[in-house]
Amino acid sequence: MKAGFIGCGNMGGAMIKGILSSGMLKNEEIMASDRSEALLQKRADAYGIKTSGDNNETARFADVLFLSVKPQFYEEVIEDIRDTVRDDQLIVTIAPGKTLSWVRDRFGKDIKIIRMMPNTPAMVGEGMIGMCHNERVSEGDIEAVRNLCKSFARTEVIQENLMDVVTAVSGSSPAYVFMFIEAMADAAVS
Repeated sequence: MKAGFIGCGNMGGAMIKGILSSGMLKNEEIMASDRSEALLQKRADAYGIKTSGDNNETARFADVLFLSVKPQFYEEVIEDIRDTVRDDQLIVTIAPGKTLSWVRDRFGKDIKIIRMMPNTPAMVGEGMIGMCHNERVSEGDIEAVRNLCKSFARTEVIQENLMDVVTAVSGSSPAYVFMFIEAMADAAVS
């Protein structure tokens, strides 16, 4: 299996690091693309993975393609790779608010899609991921993605209507509490 990452910032980098540390894939089985040449060089130096400034090259390379860019760039990225993505590929999205049907409609074809929501503790190997999938995804596909993720997060397959709840409970709420605690500490120091 080969994994591709379109976007290799904080979350993409954490996922790549976790997959490599688990031994699930070798560095030559992972490719990342990103707008930032400096970031690509950093990931290549740190992990020995293949990198490219061309999203289509990464899409052609991958059996499992992670779209790990910020939500506001999804439409642009999908438009760029739409004609390159194959029916047998598994597309994994990590953008909040981008539903399975929204992603399918942007690709304009019936493809295998897993939607998941990792949280920032994945950056230290302690994350939790809620995930859902469309009807084209097999049990084997789900297990493959869960195995790739197990070195940096636990996973739970849920219904898509609960994805916003997962985002709020495991992502936004802890960030709000951390900000609140930091504000209290700053006020105490002042």
